[in-house]
Amino acid sequence: MQLTGLKYGKQLMDIVGFPVAKTLNETATKEEIEAMLKESGKVVVKPAFMGGAGKKGKAGLIKIVDNYADADAARRELFFAKHTFGNAEYKANGVTFEEFVESDAELYLSITTSTLTRSPVMMLIVEGGVEVEELPDEKKAIVPFDPFEGLKGFHVNDALIKLGCPKQYISPLVQQIPKLWELYDNYGMTMIEINPIRMKKGKRPLPVACDIKAAFDQDDPAYKRANLPGEVFATELTDFEQEINQLRTYQGQSDVVEINPNGTILPFMFGGGANSAATEVLGDRAIFSSDFGGNPPYQKMKDIAGICYKHFLKQANIVQIIGGKANNTDIFVTIKAMLDALRENIKLNPDIHVVIGRGGPNVVQGMIYARDLLDSLKIPYKMFGFDSSMIGVLNYTLELDAWLESKK
Repeated sequence: MQLTGLKYGKQLMDIVGFPVAKTLNETATKEEIEAMLKESGKVVVKPAFMGGAGKKGKAGLIKIVDNYADADAARRELFFAKHTFGNAEYKANGVTFEEFVESDAELYLSITTSTLTRSPVMMLIVEGGVEVEELPDEKKAIVPFDPFEGLKGFHVNDALIKLGCPKQYISPLVQQIPKLWELYDNYGMTMIEINPIRMKKGKRPLPVACDIKAAFDQDDPAYKRANLPGEVFATELTDFEQEINQLRTYQGQSDVVEINPNGTILPFMFGGGANSAATEVLGDRAIFSSDFGGNPPYQKMKDIAGICYKHFLKQANIVQIIGGKANNTDIFVTIKAMLDALRENIKLNPDIHVVIGRGGPNVVQGMIYARDLLDSLKIPYKMFGFDSSMIGVLNYTLELDAWLESKK
């Protein structure tokens, strides 16, 4: 996640004309804040975080005020707020003052690409500010659609009717929500989430975006069309990320994102599909998310593996090598590189297990090499070929990891 909140989210929504709460940043004057208070009665003050910092409300980091003195006090309190979300700590740098949108109804909406069907999918919930994972399936409308056809009004209409949305809100939502597909499709996005959309009171209910999260594929030049400032994409790299990412060559290959530095599965992911599936299935048991595809040469792959082992092999239960059936990546070369590096670092963790799920050029030679080397090191292993389900391999890894944890 690169973008959260309305500081830059409003700029994104304005591109396609999706209604969004009026927003001021931390430099807002007394006159500007008082004018917003006069118009909406209240102002919502939030810290401005970069990255995927969620659950700010539950952490007490959102203030709703009705006068300038309290708004200014919230600015001082939240300007450099710290927030722990997941396994990361985020530091604010500024605040936003946002219009308080009076509403009797809230909705959740997201557009992303399904890891199962590889097609875009809309998720719509007629409840805002909710934890999506905690809701039963009957309260969610998950709508896959053809990317060549795009998200149409009938997709939104049918989903809202299925969810029992009040009739007076359906037409305004049908007019506005398809605009988000235009944004997603044309600006290099991999995910957009609005939570909540509030139905602003008036002669005609108006859907208003009140909080936004978005992620972009920086290897797709289309993301530059949004003209977002560079700070949106700037991140504080861990020592591990910095060391690995120096080996970046092209199309994001070699990049890693640390998920959980205390995780127990050390995953080498090859290809976008493996990256999406493994990151989703392994969750925070995975130490990092990666894509080492693109046919890296032996020495580069060995250097990458050596860095990973140096940082994390000691704590890991499993080394996972996962990818679909490659078109051009030489499976023998990459497996040899990773396992040669493992042999050189095995003293860090002689009890490691290895799970391999791969397909593609020279896969048989690669697995024979893996078998012989792992047998010589007396390392337990399991290998799956190209005809195995990637999700099945990942679930096997999860079960093995849980069993190994129970034996400690």
